[in-house]
Amino acid sequence: MCGVFGLVCHEPVNQLLYDGLQMLQHRGQDAAGIVTASGQSFHMHKGSGMVRDVFRTRNMRELIGDAGIAHVRYPTAGNSKSAAEAQPFYVNSPFGIVLAHNGNLTNTDELFENVCYRDLRHINTRSDSEVLLNVFAHELETRIDGETLTVEHIFDAVTELHKMVRGAYGVVALIAGYGMVAFRDPYGIRPLILAKQQDEQGRTDYAVSSESVAFNGLGYEVWRDIEPGEAVFISFDGEFHSRQCSDQAVLKPCLFEYVYFARPDSKIDGVSVYQARVDMGVSLAEKVKRELPWEEIDVVMPIPDTSRPSAMELAHHLGITYREGFIKNRYIGRTFIMPGQAVRKKSVRQKLSPVASEFKGKNVLLVDDSIVRGTTSREIVEMARDAGAKKVYFASAAPEVRYPNVYGIDMPTREELIANGRSVEEIAAEISADGVVFQDLDELIVAVSKLNPKIQGFDTSCFNGKYLTGDVDEAYLEKLASGKVSAELIQKVNPTLVDHSVRVDDNQDDDE
Repeated sequence: MCGVFGLVCHEPVNQLLYDGLQMLQHRGQDAAGIVTASGQSFHMHKGSGMVRDVFRTRNMRELIGDAGIAHVRYPTAGNSKSAAEAQPFYVNSPFGIVLAHNGNLTNTDELFENVCYRDLRHINTRSDSEVLLNVFAHELETRIDGETLTVEHIFDAVTELHKMVRGAYGVVALIAGYGMVAFRDPYGIRPLILAKQQDEQGRTDYAVSSESVAFNGLGYEVWRDIEPGEAVFISFDGEFHSRQCSDQAVLKPCLFEYVYFARPDSKIDGVSVYQARVDMGVSLAEKVKRELPWEEIDVVMPIPDTSRPSAMELAHHLGITYREGFIKNRYIGRTFIMPGQAVRKKSVRQKLSPVASEFKGKNVLLVDDSIVRGTTSREIVEMARDAGAKKVYFASAAPEVRYPNVYGIDMPTREELIANGRSVEEIAAEISADGVVFQDLDELIVAVSKLNPKIQGFDTSCFNGKYLTGDVDEAYLEKLASGKVSAELIQKVNPTLVDHSVRVDDNQDDDE
């Protein structure tokens, strides 16, 4: 999962891009990058780490220009911790182009072969985003007449890209000397939102972001979502153009965005993320009534922070006291290499601290956004018991996660998912809970879609194994599990490529 941000303004954008990235930090903490444009030149700085760690005053001073794009990265494809895979990526042919991508491609191997063998372009990393950039650059190159590039050339290139590329992608890119282009996959799996503002001279400035929250505090007003399959182009002079570039476009965004990844103060595809999570709490409360001895529950507690709106509404709907039983330490960094169970337990207990008086002698219902691998959930249940809880029940605002997500969410392999091959009762036993309740998928879909009836469906693949792009089969998932997707082919084409990959445990906020 990543975050992208782009601006075309009539003022320097370096500080605005930095501030926007800070608001998107939740979408990726492994790397960050900014590229600005002035005249025919790009100015780039990127590196591993959080936004606050990557950029210093000296870096910001060098990022001159009135337009730019930015990216925060959480690795999904490439499996690398190398700074070389920090985005945006750059190519110099046929024009200087920089590109930032949120999502994940599912036919990267096929595209890689085309780019390297047929198009004779060089790929330097294992990132599908670099492959995507070279596909776009090649399609532009085949369409230009001499040195002239038109808006129609750009839109035609995106149209052809949609025909070739499968997967999820929300993209912002700069073309040197021309402007900024942004486009979204034909299903709209990953979000991409437009905003604008008028400056003091009455000129219009434009912004593009993965989430509307990035516009908060910058003075930009949300305009609309970029439609699935649509491309927009904004020249450096501020001229706005748009075109639908796919005849197969249908709005089916990722359902997990609303459950977990997006910030609650964002609005995506016309849906308030906060309201969606509140409504999830209502349907989850009804499920609790049907499946747990809810009358004996003394208190409802969220696992901070994402589940808080659902937990509060669930407690209100059931008429049960809501309390904050766990306090999150916001200053603990991510724990990357987890060599043993003892270290994993220590990591969870460093991040969450129980308020013992809220647990002692009580039957507790814990509410979390999801249960993925189950290691964190098991430790949290144990912490509640150690703090004095008599019984510990667990409710998940998401359905059982039974399948990998291949569209940009870095989840464990199917064998590592706690719901894989287990009943709800077996899952409860695995995490040592007295009972577990999962949100019904149909109810979750209703909770989100009723906030925008124009949504025609959702990507629900991690819950039911139905992959929108139609190219993910058992063989693909097996290769994904073995860690060989893309890596074998890239090593064959470029055997000198250094493997910077690091195996990490997902015992982080999205590990539950």
